[in-house]
Amino acid sequence: MFCPCPRQKMLNLSPSEHVNNITVKAHQRANAILRCFASRDNKLLVRVFTTYVRPLLEYNSVVWSPYLKQDIERLENAQRRFTKRLVGLKHVEYAERLQRLNLHSLELRRLRTDLIWCYKIVLVWFV
Repeated sequence: MFCPCPRQKMLNLSPSEHVNNITVKAHQRANAILRCFASRDNKLLVRVFTTYVRPLLEYNSVVWSPYLKQDIERLENAQRRFTKRLVGLKHVEYAERLQRLNLHSLELRRLRTDLIWCYKIVLVWFV
């Protein structure tokens, strides 16, 4: 018989909870990058961001891909906030910042990953 213990935390498997957890970690890492690097070279900082933060936001996104607008915006906000804090980009629109830094939005990257996975599934299934 199952006896729920009041001290035991219930496991929440909702995508929103996962998005909350990873965006908090992503913001912490992005802040650490900006705080620890003495160089303000945008190219270097973007490379560090794409190496240490973006994988956290994209890991296994095919499985938990967000469908709620608030989750999609929360994920995108991690990259939006980081790019806004780079030298010379504070007052530039997000789309323009991405273009100048040669980046793609996280939503577009998730879509691309989903399409690649679909292609692989169809290719393996029918070949």
